[in-house]
Amino acid sequence: MPPLGGGALTEQSRDFPQFYITPPQACPYLPGRRERKVFTHLTPEKPFEAVDQLLRTGFRRSQNIAYTPHCDGCNACVSVRVMVDPFRPGRSFRRTIEANRDIVARRLPALATADQYRLFRDYVTSRHSEGGMSDMTQGDYRSMVQDSQLTTTITEYRCRRPGGLPSEFGKWPLLAAVLCDQLSDGVSMVYSFYDTEQSSRGLGTYLILDQIAEAKRLGLPYVYLGYWIEGSAKMSYKIRFQPQERLTHMGWVRVSP
Repeated sequence: MPPLGGGALTEQSRDFPQFYITPPQACPYLPGRRERKVFTHLTPEKPFEAVDQLLRTGFRRSQNIAYTPHCDGCNACVSVRVMVDPFRPGRSFRRTIEANRDIVARRLPALATADQYRLFRDYVTSRHSEGGMSDMTQGDYRSMVQDSQLTTTITEYRCRRPGGLPSEFGKWPLLAAVLCDQLSDGVSMVYSFYDTEQSSRGLGTYLILDQIAEAKRLGLPYVYLGYWIEGSAKMSYKIRFQPQERLTHMGWVRVSP
């Protein structure tokens, strides 16, 4: 019997994700609990289909790493995605849209800018000063935006100046930005940040509403919002976007509010 060809085995090993697990550390969302993550590196040779499958089945992307919680005795983190076609903005959402009529959104290639980084730093300092992103340098931010093996965009939201021309977009005040991956069945919101002093606008809500509208324009059925954690005030906003599906041991299941 001739020996097996080594080329096929090498190719399979290269394409198939290798998984690792982090040591336990304090959970940033639920006091008194410890978290661990399973992760894999998203190297350039990994086929899109493999990465897409991971992100559609509960993994999240951070730069060139895909990860999912794997905590001892806890399964509080639940992946959620908004169902785009049946989504209808209620009265509160329509007020948010109306409050931001002066905003112009542009979906741009995933390239980091100094303008974005300044807003990102202000946002993290205001909302997540004790989190893992609090010490991110401009180089770290550039990696977060630009290290991607997928079709990734960054949408900038700028306040239109009265009488301003579209060509002046880059000179208008930057109010928010959202980094998104396009998957085979939806838009995955990787990270968003905004001007926290503009609280009356409801910018966090507006960014999600705009990405739902973008997914509908692209003919994609879902917007992936990452993890929802029952009992975490930081994550409670995600249940407002209905109808939605949550990932369970039986797969994606539609839930009612």
